[in-house]
Parts: sequence; C-alpha cells; structure tokens
Amino acid sequence: MLRTGNGGHPLNLAPMPSARSAWGALALVHLALLAALLFQTWAQTRPVAVRHALEPGEKLRCVSYGPFHRRGQTPFDEKLIISRAQIEEDLGALSALTDCVRIYATDAGLDQVPAVARERGMKVLLGVWISFDQKRNAAALEHAIALANEYRDVVRALIVGNEVLLRHERTVDELRALLVSARAASAVPVTYADVWEFWLKNAELAEAVDFVTVHILPFWEDEPVDIENALPHVARVRAEVMAAFPGKSILIGETGWPSAGRQREEARPSRRDQARYIRAFVQRAHEEDWDYNLIEAIDQPWKRALEGTVGGHWGLLDADTLRAKFPFSGPLAERESLSAPFLGAGVGALLALAFLLSGAGTAAPLRLLAGTLVGATSGLIAVLHAEHARLAYTSLTDWGALGATALAALAAGVVLMRWRGEALAPADLAWQRIRNDRLRARSGELLSVLRGFLLFAAAVAALLLLVSPRYRDFPTLLYLSPAALYGVIGWQRGSGFSRAECVCAAIIVVCSVGRWLPEPVNPQAIGWLLTSLALALPACAAIFRRGKYSSCQGNEPCEQ
Repeated sequence: MLRTGNGGHPLNLAPMPSARSAWGALALVHLALLAALLFQTWAQTRPVAVRHALEPGEKLRCVSYGPFHRRGQTPFDEKLIISRAQIEEDLGALSALTDCVRIYATDAGLDQVPAVARERGMKVLLGVWISFDQKRNAAALEHAIALANEYRDVVRALIVGNEVLLRHERTVDELRALLVSARAASAVPVTYADVWEFWLKNAELAEAVDFVTVHILPFWEDEPVDIENALPHVARVRAEVMAAFPGKSILIGETGWPSAGRQREEARPSRRDQARYIRAFVQRAHEEDWDYNLIEAIDQPWKRALEGTVGGHWGLLDADTLRAKFPFSGPLAERESLSAPFLGAGVGALLALAFLLSGAGTAAPLRLLAGTLVGATSGLIAVLHAEHARLAYTSLTDWGALGATALAALAAGVVLMRWRGEALAPADLAWQRIRNDRLRARSGELLSVLRGFLLFAAAVAALLLLVSPRYRDFPTLLYLSPAALYGVIGWQRGSGFSRAECVCAAIIVVCSVGRWLPEPVNPQAIGWLLTSLALALPACAAIFRRGKYSSCQGNEPCEQ
C-alpha cells in the first residue's frame, strides 16, 4: 500500500509493484500503437503511379453540378436562391475541366445555369426533379420545358426524374405519362435517369425516352465493388444495359468514387482511389466513345446529413477552394504533408513529459517513458481526429456530443499522468467519493468516472453502428486512446466495475462483433472491433469472475 498523510493522499511518488507492471504495459502498448499510426500516416505520403487520363486540351464529357457547397447551403432550404455570381464562379472553375454540366432541378436559382453556360460555351443536361408532390412536379416540368426550348442551343437533353423508381415516389405508369408529355412539348431529347438495376426491371420505360440514362456506382452497389474491379464492373453493366435496349443510346448519367468516409467492405473512399477510378474510367470512356457524366463537380457538404461523411465527398473540386482535389496526370499521394500529425505527436509528448516532471518528487523512469508515449500517441490521435471531424461533423450536435467524448478521452490521458497505480473503483462509487470530497479527488477516481462515461458513449456508438451502418463512420479514432489506456489499467488487481459499466461493455462487444461479421476484411471494421474489445473486455471479464469476486448486483462493483 502507498503511505498516506492525514488527508489520505499518497506521500511517496514511487509506483507500487503492481503499478510498475502497468506502466510497463502502457509503454509497450502505446509504443506499438504510436509506431503503427506513424507508419500508416507516413505511407499516405508515398506517391503511387496512377494511370494518365486526359491528353492536353482534352476535357471531361460532363459532370453533375450542384451549387450547394458553401456554408449552410442546402436544397432543402425553400428560401435559398443561389446567386448568378456564384454560378458564374463555379462554372468558371469547372470550365477548365469540362464543357458540360448536369443539373437536377431548376429551382433555387438553378434556372440561371443555361444562360451562364451559354456565355461560357458550355452545354447543360437539364434535370426536372420529380417527387411525391404531383402539383409541384407539373410546375417544375413546365418550367424546365420552357427553359430547354429557350436554350435549345445549350441544353443537350431534358432529364425528367432522377432515381424516382429507386425512391418509390412514382409508379412506372405515372413516370411514363410524364415522359410522354415532356417529349411532346420539348425541342430537345428527353430521358429518365435511374440506377441500372431499375432500368432492367422496368425495360418498358425505354419506349418513352429518346435515350437511356443509367447510374453505375460501384461503391454504392448492394455488394460493393472494390477499386480493382470497379471499372470492369462498369463496363460489364454498360454492356448488359446496351443488350437490353438495342437501338437506344446509353448515357452513363452518374459514375464516380468518393474521396473520404466510411469504407464499405472492400470499397475504400480515399483521394487516391478516387483519382484511380476517375482516371481509369475517363481513359476507357474516351477510348471506346462512351457517353458519360461524372458525379460530381464540387463536394456537397449538405449531403453528409443524408449519406454520412462519404456523401459529401464525391466532388472533383474542393467545396471551399474550388480547386481540383487531384491532378489528371502524374503520381498521386493520399496525404501531402506529415507536419500536422508529427507536430501533434511531438507536442503531446512534450506536454506529457512536462506534466510528469512538474509533480513533487522524482518520477520513475518507466513512468516517464510510458507517460511520454501516452502523450505522443494522444497528440497524434487528436490531430488525426481533428482532420476527420472537419470532414465528417455536420451540426452543433455532432461537435457537442462527439467533441465532449474526444475531450473525455484526452482528459483520461492527462489524469493518467497523476495516477499512482491504485485500482480503479466502479464509476458510480468514484463519482460519489468525488462529490463528497471535491477538493481531494484522486486520479484513480477521476479515471474511473471518465471510464464510465466513455463506456457509455462507446456503447451508444456501437449500437447505432450495428443497427444503422450504411452512412455511419467507424468512430475508432474517438476511442482508440481510451482503449489503449483502459485496456491496460482496467486489468489492475482489485479494479471494480459498476453494473451499468458491465452492461455497456457487453453491448460494445456484442455490437462491434456484429458489425464486423458482415464485412470481415474491411480494415475499418477490424480496427473498430479491436478498439472496442480493448476498451470493453476488462469490464466483461468481471462479469464472469467467481470466488472472491461478486457479480454485477445493483450498484455494487462487479469486482470487490
């Protein structure tokens, strides 16, 4: 036992024998984790050869254009009207890449696009948004036909409806009636756009269009296609669609690859894979004279609320700068610089070392080493998580709830610097002690309370990811540092867990395994599984202990 003074606080700074082994384990775990993260980050800076796509002066056939890329802009804002100046700026940036844009509606100021496109010598695939609202559909169709007829020199085609059958918002007969009506009144060709499976299921719709527009998105397939097989998949599907509709021209109305977000099985969103897919697709499309439209021109941050991080990062241009996210020739790296991650690791290590040396007495060398490694790892993870948060978080709720979890994880690392190796109490008991003696809260009690909060937060995250996985990122970076910390000290002899902590831990294990099983080769799913197990297993093990240990009963600890 540690010697204590009248206030019950430790007087000596030398770690107990049990703590010495914990500091050694912390040092080893964090050294391995730090090395793995640094290597992974370094590997992202290594350029790889990616095939060349465009010849000098050659441009993309067409790209989807949505102007809703500035802060707070969304098509769901009924009062929003995009200014002509913004459209001019956007098309000015896009004109270096393409001479054609596809728009999906004519409201919110998008009816200004044909006029701006005419001034720049560009073409437009003009879309009509069709939904449940029949009255609104009729008005939108009338307006779009008038616009197409006025700018028939600019508008390549009128696209009446986008994935309406996929969303089950109109029947095939209702959609056919709209298309027939549009063809009778339009001076330009008329088509309908949907994913390729729905075209094959509703082949009779081809009689009502001038050409067939199909969406082929390997990443979003029911069985996601990895980057190596993405282009062969597109070619195979296109050939199948051509065979199903002889005599009809085929436009690939949407194809592309996301640059950030949740991996789906073997399909990984990344800047490098986006470049690989776009370059390979464009090269083959131009060689074989495919008509196509890429999705999309500019990143759309508002889509993250509907489709998660991945939904907002399909653009060829960055939403903030309107600069190309990758070149169309030359080698390419996923990350341009190592300065921020290495700076985070360095600052974290220095702060931890300074904090350790600022206490009374002399800290043991092993504790100094372990604490410095914990600080370096926490600093690196903080930078990586900040980068992810900038891409992923969409609302004040995200920043508040997930930010609080990140701060709790960081706080656990800071409190660890004052930990003397004592066993951790159940979170509720530790909280009662802190409330009763606020000025004398021990580091072990604070670590216990933070552990309880993080187990609860991780249980919520794991449950949501299990029941609604398609658009949710794996929150590994949020819990990686606490997992490495509590995964070691949680096994300290005498540590206790409340019933609530045990329940949360069980939820974490069950849900993380359940999420991993459908995609066992997904590195993101594997990372989340390992992180979850490290965080939760000490509490889960307490449930099954026998003999001198109690089971989780009421507010009693799982271990005594």
